[in-house]
Amino acid sequence: MTNLMGPQSQEIADLIVRCALRDRAAFRMLYERTSAKLFGVTLRILKDRAEAEEAIQEIYTKIWQRADRYVMGSASPISWLVAVARNHALDMLRARRPASSELEAALDIADSGPTPERSLEHSDEKRHIEHCLGTLEPERAAAVRGAYLDGYSYEELASRHAIPLNTMRTWLRRSLAKLKDCLST
Repeated sequence: MTNLMGPQSQEIADLIVRCALRDRAAFRMLYERTSAKLFGVTLRILKDRAEAEEAIQEIYTKIWQRADRYVMGSASPISWLVAVARNHALDMLRARRPASSELEAALDIADSGPTPERSLEHSDEKRHIEHCLGTLEPERAAAVRGAYLDGYSYEELASRHAIPLNTMRTWLRRSLAKLKDCLST
């Protein structure tokens, strides 16, 4: 089986393996290279900066304790780390659910969700955006989705597509201009 991981993914995988061997220097490097991404994932779920900051410390404790559970080749190392962060953040959300008496009081609160008309508008907008993304070359559409929907950095996308960083910036800038033109019609 060939190794499909890029150099950055391989480095992160190696750091996880070294953490399983209780290498503190590797853990420090893993934290430096991945904490911003995991913090972003955690903040998106929890929607509270202080809570996300607390959670990130707990997440890295779990990573340290469970590094031996990472199996190289089963998932990309960043996917494994994101799964640990996501699961922890979701557990925190579940823990803050209101008591049943609060749930009963919530039944009297009006639904603030979109009306059926607004839902239809959203689905039309989504179809229009998907159509416009379909006018882009597939790898450029994937780069736009990666940057603006999945939260990947330009560096991560350049590595993923095996192109120079400035080329990735050009792809994204030109793709956004093309999307803007398509969406305005």
